[in-house]
Amino acid sequence: MAAVTLNVRYPVPPAHASLTSTTSSFLARLTISPRTNRQPLYSVSFPSKPPIAPRRGLAVFMSMEAGVGVMGTKLGMMTYFEPEGKVVPVTVVGFREGNIVTQVKNVATDGYDAVQVGYRRVRDKKLTKPEIGHLSKIGAIPMRHLQEFRLTSVEGFEPNQKLVMEDIFKEGDLVDVSGTTIGKGFQGGIKRHNFRRGPMTHGSKSHRALGSIGAGTTPGHVYKGKKMPGRMGGTKTKIRKLKIVKIDSDLRVMMVQGAVPGKPGNLLRIAPAKIVGKNIPKN
Repeated sequence: MAAVTLNVRYPVPPAHASLTSTTSSFLARLTISPRTNRQPLYSVSFPSKPPIAPRRGLAVFMSMEAGVGVMGTKLGMMTYFEPEGKVVPVTVVGFREGNIVTQVKNVATDGYDAVQVGYRRVRDKKLTKPEIGHLSKIGAIPMRHLQEFRLTSVEGFEPNQKLVMEDIFKEGDLVDVSGTTIGKGFQGGIKRHNFRRGPMTHGSKSHRALGSIGAGTTPGHVYKGKKMPGRMGGTKTKIRKLKIVKIDSDLRVMMVQGAVPGKPGNLLRIAPAKIVGKNIPKN
């Protein structure tokens, strides 16, 4: 390790001076040698910091998927009657032109393994030149949405590969559905956070008011994260472990049991349900 020399004009204690345990550990790493030509100038040498290793790229932290998925469009909800007569509320998901592999990433080139998928064909003028250039490299059609599915292995995938819904999902499989929830606008604490209302009788001054938001002098401010009125909805949400009730290849629709985020026409991201320890690693 290289040493750095620093010239100081302050008096240095002699070698026989007593040092405390705190200062002795630090001064033990210093090399002090007096200068003979100019007193009391001393030359102090101490070890320099170790060299900083060059950065080899940013570490990527993102959610791991159990397998590659597809993107779809929410069409609405309906009632489905199973063969044994059970009534099941389902969400109908349609699929437009797309679900094409636009890029395959690996650890060597990008630092992680992932498959980028494009969905919903649009006209060229709806995209920017960088987006058109990115898709034209592999000869893919212009698509509106590009999303990644991070996987443990990308073997078997290649650019411009068509993802077939029937090959990825089967009836009875569990899936995770992500989407943007319906925006509710600015809402109060009762609707946004399920607060209780005050008495509605005559004389009450707190029917649907928020109530106390903290003490006065101490702490003298409102704590961060306090549940208060504000914008509600319009956020990305994932509904996990929904069952696929029906797949119709002719109509290119999928029926998923239960409700999914968003209103009809909303973009949905459908991937195999993650079960830690079975289809994805624990760490």
